[in-house]
Amino acid sequence: MAGNRHDHSYRLLFSQPEMVADLLRGYVDQAWVSSLDFQSLEPVKADFITHDLAEKRSDCIWRVRWLGRSDQWLYIYLLLEFQSSPDRWMALRMMTYISLLYQKLIRSGAVSVEQSLPPVLPIVLYNGERRWRASRNMESLVSQAPPELEPYIPQLSYLLIDESDFREAPLPETRNLVSALFGLEHSRTASDIRGVLNSLVEWVSHPEQREVKQAFATWMQHVLLPARLPGVQLKEMNDLDEVRNMLEERVKRWTEEWKQQGLNEGRLEGRLEGRLEGRLEGRLEGEQKLLQRLLTRRFGELDDSTLARLKEADESTLERWVDQALEADNLTDALR
Repeated sequence: MAGNRHDHSYRLLFSQPEMVADLLRGYVDQAWVSSLDFQSLEPVKADFITHDLAEKRSDCIWRVRWLGRSDQWLYIYLLLEFQSSPDRWMALRMMTYISLLYQKLIRSGAVSVEQSLPPVLPIVLYNGERRWRASRNMESLVSQAPPELEPYIPQLSYLLIDESDFREAPLPETRNLVSALFGLEHSRTASDIRGVLNSLVEWVSHPEQREVKQAFATWMQHVLLPARLPGVQLKEMNDLDEVRNMLEERVKRWTEEWKQQGLNEGRLEGRLEGRLEGRLEGRLEGEQKLLQRLLTRRFGELDDSTLARLKEADESTLERWVDQALEADNLTDALR
């Protein structure tokens, strides 16, 4: 459950163009990134994925124009992978998704018979417990064959971004929202959180950044803070300023409680992890609140019957509705 909620919150964050732009700028160390027109970033619907495959993926698809080439696009296929261990068949999965994307572009007329297919950058953003050891290319998944068969073996590679590689990385001096996300993920104390949060609030201070602020606040309230501070009752917070104010008000109390219990940071972390196992009911309520907030943001205030459906839904239904709500055009499709 926790892993799925983590995925949903990440999808909400990476539904923001600023997050995708900062991921490319900060974590794709290739010269061509500077040739992208980030003002043209726009999301692409993943309605070409079958239901069976949809249950096994958590991804965001974007496209961006090249500077000075308004008729040419680069597609970004961002797959969010937060299982506890790597998926050996990731290259095969990615090849399947990209093939389906290309088929959609052809069927929809986005690519005519006279045109070439646009390039696609496949990215796997991984935050599992184990180091990523799975193959990053399709060719290596196929058993050795005679040299004459090599031209017929499918080839595709994906770009891996493993969060654990940046565990000790300091925040950059220039704004990068993904760096702030990673910093919060790797925080272990209230002081750590406050330090990163202060920079993040400054980076998203403009009025037009309201949605990304709310996405971060949702993730912090329903994923980060419950994991770091189980048992602490958190009021509903609408943006990062409220989260920061709450931390400022409570940090002294938390610190005093930790001292009185005689816990150092390492012992505290282990104790908190143990307490998390008994909080399934609270997490279900958190999933309901996350979905309610997402639906309200996308489709307006919810009526009483819809709210009742959310409260009565079981775990698997809530997870499916969150996935659908990110891409549906209306409330009926989101809760089908």
